[in-house]
Amino acid sequence: MPRQYQGSIISKTPITPAGPYQCGAASGVWTIDQMVGWQKAGLWPVAGKSFGTVAIFAAGSFCNYQKYTFASCTISSGACAATPGFNYGIPAAGTVNFGIFQNTGHSSRTKYTYSGCVTSAGASASASNSQGTAAGNSTVGIFSLGCVGAPCYGSATRNKYTYSSCSNSSATAASVASRTGSAAGNSTIGIFALGSNYPCGTRLSTRNKYTYSGDVNASATSASQGSDLSSATGNASVGIFALGYTGSGGSTTRNKYIYACCTNCSATAATNASYYGGAAGNSTVGIFALGNVVGCGKKTNKYTYSNDTSVSATSFSANIFYGAPATSNGTAGVNV
Repeated sequence: MPRQYQGSIISKTPITPAGPYQCGAASGVWTIDQMVGWQKAGLWPVAGKSFGTVAIFAAGSFCNYQKYTFASCTISSGACAATPGFNYGIPAAGTVNFGIFQNTGHSSRTKYTYSGCVTSAGASASASNSQGTAAGNSTVGIFSLGCVGAPCYGSATRNKYTYSSCSNSSATAASVASRTGSAAGNSTIGIFALGSNYPCGTRLSTRNKYTYSGDVNASATSASQGSDLSSATGNASVGIFALGYTGSGGSTTRNKYIYACCTNCSATAATNASYYGGAAGNSTVGIFALGNVVGCGKKTNKYTYSNDTSVSATSFSANIFYGAPATSNGTAGVNV
């Protein structure tokens, strides 16, 4: 009886389809039975099933979620928060299927499943924390814990969240204890802007580069100036960092970090000076919740990566003055 190879490809390593999204590949020639089996496993590419359709913002101190739909630039309500409330710049990272949100002042985390807008418990952090940040790829999220215990001086501690097993473990520490930073990255590295270094009262321009393979932390190119209470998002090529608070109030300044050459340059400014915001995006655009803007905390900007343009986007339905951690359901080259 002849041997049957998956996809009719002879290989030491079995071929696995890269679904369920239509951009995925199923190389080779497959039997109907093989295709049906992978469809049941949720790994067969499906025409019309796309990623990067929505971003979920945990709406600051209002303890609920706002859903931003990229195609229509509309905002609607997401699920109600299932666990303790969101505020003060907490971190979030995730996959194309769900986002993991840290619950501020707790070790607990909330898992937000995009399909059905369902919340459930995620794996807890190693300690109660707040004012941290996170970045990740399709496999893991790296969470910088920020404030651990009291008084809140910041921490170098990081956790690694493994999505497949929903488990938490230790990650390589940051170079400096800090809090209220931001992070963005691609499928290989995360760039962490460290934020503020208390009790020294210093707003840092320092960034770290975290390589997921091997869990290596190293220096990255600095920001254009020291800041904290910042936010960031990007695609596979660049990260856009809104610097936030620079010492004399909110800022419109943004930096563009180019991953391939680890260079920092200017990015198009925000429409309003702000801090304590949040950001998420897909492969084309980043949506920035500006956060604390004088007179209004509902403003958002849409940043288009291809031509570095920033315009006003649909406003939130509730003020977001104290951070809006966010994830989206997919960015090619980052978590897809």
